[in-house]
Order: sequence, then structure tokens, then C-alpha cells
Amino acid sequence: MGADDAIHASGKTSPLAALVIASAGAALLMAAADSAEARQRQSTLTGPQGKTAQRNVTRAHGDVSSSTTGPNGRTSSRVVDRSVQNGVATTTATVTGPNGQTATRSVTRQR
Repeated sequence: MGADDAIHASGKTSPLAALVIASAGAALLMAAADSAEARQRQSTLTGPQGKTAQRNVTRAHGDVSSSTTGPNGRTSSRVVDRSVQNGVATTTATVTGPNGQTATRSVTRQR
């Protein structure tokens, strides 16, 4: 007798069927929670002469932050912030080059 049979045979849920249903519900909730969490990725690249560069990327709730450190130790970065308030979507991107100069661009859209 399977879990479905136990439910239909007596009109009540057996402890086994309740456990199966609760486990499935918990798994779905955990999967939904994982998709909302920040994701990080780190990469190290090695060139033909043995020099390395590192790249780090973090994504969370539509925002992206990344940095790259080249073989000379200089770092460049990019930060993108996305937000929606009162039906207005704003995206702001800031890029900082390895020389320290910064450029920012902002776009606003009505939803």
C-alpha cells in the first residue's frame, strides 16, 4: 500500500503519507529560499607566461558586483544596483578602472 493508498483507504492521512507530504513541502521551500540568496563566483586565470588574474562576482536580488585583479596587481570593478520604488525602476552602474577613475550611469524607467 503506497502513500496515496493510505490516504484514500481510510479518508485520513497516515503518518507515512504526512511525512512524505511534509518532506516534499520542506524541499520546495528550501529550493525557493536558495534562489533568493546571493551567488558568488571566483575564478583564477593563468596565462601562458604563468601570470595570473583573479575575478570575483557576486549576484543578489538583481544587483551585480564584480572585481578583476590583473597580473600587475591592479584592480578594476563594476557595481550594478537595481531597485524599484513606487513603480519606478532604477538601474545604476558604476565602473572603476585600474587607474582609479570612476564612471557612473543611471537609467530610470516607469513600470
